[in-house]
Amino acid sequence: MGFEVIPAIDIKGGRCVQLQQGDRDAVIFSADNPLAIALEWLNLGASRLHIIDLDAAFQVDNDNFTLIRDIVEQVKPRAKIQVGGGIRTYRAATRLLLLGVDRVIFGTAVFRSPQLIERIADEYSPSRVMIALDVRRGKVAIDGWREVTDMGMREAAAKAADIGAGSILFTNIDVEGLMQGVDITVIADFISYTSLPVVVSGGVTTLEDVVKIAEMGASGVVIGSALYTGRIDYSEAVNVKYNFVKIRRRQDSNL
Repeated sequence: MGFEVIPAIDIKGGRCVQLQQGDRDAVIFSADNPLAIALEWLNLGASRLHIIDLDAAFQVDNDNFTLIRDIVEQVKPRAKIQVGGGIRTYRAATRLLLLGVDRVIFGTAVFRSPQLIERIADEYSPSRVMIALDVRRGKVAIDGWREVTDMGMREAAAKAADIGAGSILFTNIDVEGLMQGVDITVIADFISYTSLPVVVSGGVTTLEDVVKIAEMGASGVVIGSALYTGRIDYSEAVNVKYNFVKIRRRQDSNL
């Protein structure tokens, strides 16, 4: 599989939103009809969509399952789908997998119920299990980023592999939603800690950021705010090899 450029569809109150720093009140972008947005990314060439149920992540009593089901039914089999946000029980995970979601994303459950993740990986295969490691100042945060644990990146990467993850979603909270670019040193350090495929998110603002992440050896990148605010054109970002050459030529000409 080549490097994937994955649009984010974060759902809150039935709307597609983008938040700054995971603050439920700091809305950068909001739009009706997440299904229409999903189909738009599909038509622009997306091979995978990244869906997060923010209400479930924040443990808000608002069930977005029907909306997620509608997206899966419309998008499959043209593109793969990964879903996360508040997946903390066997039922929550399996109803998504049985729906046709390619991989479910566990975050808080890594610390609260690792045996659940081991069970899902055993029954459905590790390839359908993604572990979200959200890091603030080098430590993993859980519970919608509201609690920072004592676990560092290297230990967290090892734990993800031990409990059966097939891939890792790495988010640097320190730069997430700020639209100021990625911290490539942190990304490179984390990727060096694991042999699992790593998808990177957090702070992706320019096409150059996408290329840097690809250069570091990540298997993909999730882009949210930069797409919805027009900072990155998805039709350009999706062709990373072409843009790698284009950006290098631009940099060389400025020397």
